[in-house]
Amino acid sequence: MKLYSYFRSGTSHRTRIALNLKGLAYEYIAVNLAEDQQLESAFKAINPQGLVPVLQADQVDDLLLYQSPAILEWLEEVYPEMPLLPKDAAGRMQVRALSAMIGCDIHPLNNRRVLQYLRNDLSVDENEVIKWCNHWISEGFSALEKRLAEDQTRGKFCYGDSPTFADCYLIPQVSSARRFKVDLSIYPNIAQIDAHCRTLKAFSDAEPMVQPDAPST
Repeated sequence: MKLYSYFRSGTSHRTRIALNLKGLAYEYIAVNLAEDQQLESAFKAINPQGLVPVLQADQVDDLLLYQSPAILEWLEEVYPEMPLLPKDAAGRMQVRALSAMIGCDIHPLNNRRVLQYLRNDLSVDENEVIKWCNHWISEGFSALEKRLAEDQTRGKFCYGDSPTFADCYLIPQVSSARRFKVDLSIYPNIAQIDAHCRTLKAFSDAEPMVQPDAPST
C-alpha cells in the first residue's frame, strides 16, 4: 500500500496507528501541507478535496481510499484478523461514538485548514488561535473524560482491554492538545490511556516526529 500522509496531520496519524496495529506495511508518501502541496494539481488528481490521508490499496488496481473514518472501516473489513472493533453491536457502537466525539466534534475545529483561515482570512492573533483550540479541545475532552470514567469495565484503553478505533483517534488528539497548551492533568483517564498507548510500538512508530517528513530539529 501507499499512504499519502503529513507527519503532523491528526487524521494521517490515526491512520498510521491503525495500519500499524493491523501489522500492515505501507510506503509513506509525504505531502507537505506547510507548502500547500495538497492543493497542487498532482495531488488534487488523487484527492479532489486536497486532504490527507489517502491510502492506495495494493490488492485492487487504482483503489484510492480517502477520509480516515472510511479508511479505518475498510481496514477493519478487509483485514479483520487484528480487530479494532468489538464483536458485539453495543460495543461497536460505543467505540464508534467515542471516536466520533473526537473525529467529529474536536478535531475539525483545530485542524490546519480552520486555523489558517482564522490566521490569514480573519486576521486572528496567534494567542487567540491557541485560546480557540484550547477551548474546543477542553470542552470535548471534558465530555470524553466523563464517558471514560463511567465505564467501570474499561481496561487500559478507551474501551475494553485492547486498542480500538477510539484509541487511534485519541492519541493524535492528545498530541494536538499538548501543542495548544491544554492542561491534561484534569483529564486523568485520557492521560492514563495516552501514557499506556505510547508504550506500544504500533503507537510510537506512528508518532509525528518519527515520520520521514518530520523536521530533524
